[in-house]
Amino acid sequence: MMEKEMRRYVALELQHHVSHSDFVGINASDINYSAGRYDPSVKPPFDAGFEGIGEVIGLGLSASSRYTVGDTVAYFGSGAFAEYTVVPAKESVPVPSAKPEFLTLLVSGATAYIALKRLGDLAKSETVLVTAAAGGTGQFAVQFAKRAGCHVIGTCSSDEKAVFLKSIGCDRPINYAKEDLAKTLRKEYPQGVDVVYESVGGSVLELAVNSLATKGRLIVIGFISGYQTASGIPPFKGGTLPVKLLQKSASVRGFFLPHFLGDYREALTSMMQMFAKGELVCEVDCGDMAQEGKFVGLESVFRAVDYMYAGKNLGKVVVEVAPPNVGDSKL
Repeated sequence: MMEKEMRRYVALELQHHVSHSDFVGINASDINYSAGRYDPSVKPPFDAGFEGIGEVIGLGLSASSRYTVGDTVAYFGSGAFAEYTVVPAKESVPVPSAKPEFLTLLVSGATAYIALKRLGDLAKSETVLVTAAAGGTGQFAVQFAKRAGCHVIGTCSSDEKAVFLKSIGCDRPINYAKEDLAKTLRKEYPQGVDVVYESVGGSVLELAVNSLATKGRLIVIGFISGYQTASGIPPFKGGTLPVKLLQKSASVRGFFLPHFLGDYREALTSMMQMFAKGELVCEVDCGDMAQEGKFVGLESVFRAVDYMYAGKNLGKVVVEVAPPNVGDSKL
C-alpha cells in the first residue's frame, strides 16, 4: 500500500478543523469518559477519545490563516476515536511529522510536565516516587523528576519494565510482582519520599501517604485501580489522613489536566524541543506484542484499552487508525 494511502487526515473548517489522524492515543480515563463519569449529562451515542495526530485535508476561513492543506497537526480534545473529527483550530498544534511519539506528549506528557512543575515543587536531591512508572504518563514523570536533579523510584510489574525504567534514568525501579513495595520503601527510604506522582489509587495510595517524608507532596493524577468498578473509585481508608498529613506537614494535591490549559502550550513546546534534541524518550506501544497483533483501525481500540488495563503495555498505548477507502469518504 502506498504511503499516502496509509495516512489519516485532518481538515480545518472556519475556526474549527476536521481531523483525520494517523494515530490516536489510549488513556486510562477513556473508560471514565465512555461511562459518562466526566459529563453525566451526555447521552449515548457520543464521541470518545482524547487525542490524535494526522494531516490537514481541508481549511475554513479562520483556520486557513494558520494552516495549509497537507500540514501535520496534533490535537487534544474529545472525539478522537473517529476516522474524521472536527476540532477547533486553536486546539491544534503543528508537529513536524505524524510520528506516534508526538502523540504521547498531548495528554500523558503534558500531565507529567505540568503536574510536577505546578504542584511538585521539586528541589534538587529530593526523592520522587512514581507509581505505574513504565506507563504512558509515568515514563515522563520519571524523566522530568530526573531532569530536576531528584532521586527517582519507579514501580512496575515486570523485569522488562524495570530495565526500561533504568534506561530512562530511574534510580530504583521496584518490580512489585517480585518485591514487597511497602517493605522495600521502609527499608531503603526510612526518611520517606518527598514527592509521589500517583495514578493507581486504593492500597497504593494508602501506602504512598504512609511513605511521605516531612513536608512531602502527593500528587493524585488518577486512580486506575478503581476505574473498572461500578463507581469508578477504588476504596480508600482515609480516616486517619488528617492526622498523618498534620504530623508530617504533608499535603495531597489533585491534578486534572483541563484545569491547567493555561500551561499547556508552553509545556508542549518545551517537550517537543526536548524530543527533537534527543533529550526526551517517548516510548510508544502499538500492540506489536499483543496476542491478536498490532492495534490498527478503530475496531482495535477496545483491544488496546483491555491491553492497557491488563498491565501489558510498556509506554503509551497508541492505535493506528487506517483511513477508509477513498470511495467511502463522507467528505
